[in-house]
Amino acid sequence: MNAPPEPTVRRARLLCVPTPIAEGRSAHSDLPQDAITQLVDIDYVVAEHAKTARAFLKQLPLTRPIQAIEVVELNEHTREAEIEPLLDPIRAGRDAMLVSEAGCPAVADPGARLVMAAHRAGIPVEPLIGPSALLLALMGSGLEGQRFAFAGYLPTDAKERQARIRELEHRSRRERETELFIETPYRNQTMFDALIATLAATTRLCVACDLTGHRQRLRTERVEQWRRQPMRLEKVPTVFLLLAD
Repeated sequence: MNAPPEPTVRRARLLCVPTPIAEGRSAHSDLPQDAITQLVDIDYVVAEHAKTARAFLKQLPLTRPIQAIEVVELNEHTREAEIEPLLDPIRAGRDAMLVSEAGCPAVADPGARLVMAAHRAGIPVEPLIGPSALLLALMGSGLEGQRFAFAGYLPTDAKERQARIRELEHRSRRERETELFIETPYRNQTMFDALIATLAATTRLCVACDLTGHRQRLRTERVEQWRRQPMRLEKVPTVFLLLAD
């Protein structure tokens, strides 16, 4: 008589958990139920800021009080030597949740350093389904969706920003590739004005503001049209996309 098989021991994971990208949205609005179900027993969270992470946790049907959940911060000030110890609770058998301020962690986000450390340590990494401003903007732009690149933040210095815009436009024209980038909300108007002043008249420019939020605006025009009918941008999260002819 054969012995029963040994039970499979599930290894603790690093769960990359998207959070709502617009004010007023909740986890139940933006995450599928099966993703939420995986989070109910979490007791260890790595976040860019603890305060906003706890606000997100309060939206989840957790099996323990918020006070019993360990929340540690990983942000741009975290030293490299401090990254590896953040994995110790996972090595001890506790699933960990990685969250950013909004949207997908580790995308334009310091959490990428923890994900890479997890890979080096052989810890399973599992990204969960949730909102991504970049993909939502690309979906709604009508621009090239087969080839695209994310350029992050552009320089704040006016001359450097202008040079970078021209560089991205040249790359887009050469590669037939949509270029995506973002800006700090209070500089949205400065970025938009620089774009319509610098780009060629025939280049297509999409401005995607406050996606999924109540102030959402999503519009794609050639730059020549934008110059005739410019937009006044609010100080809300915005994705810019361009595609040059």
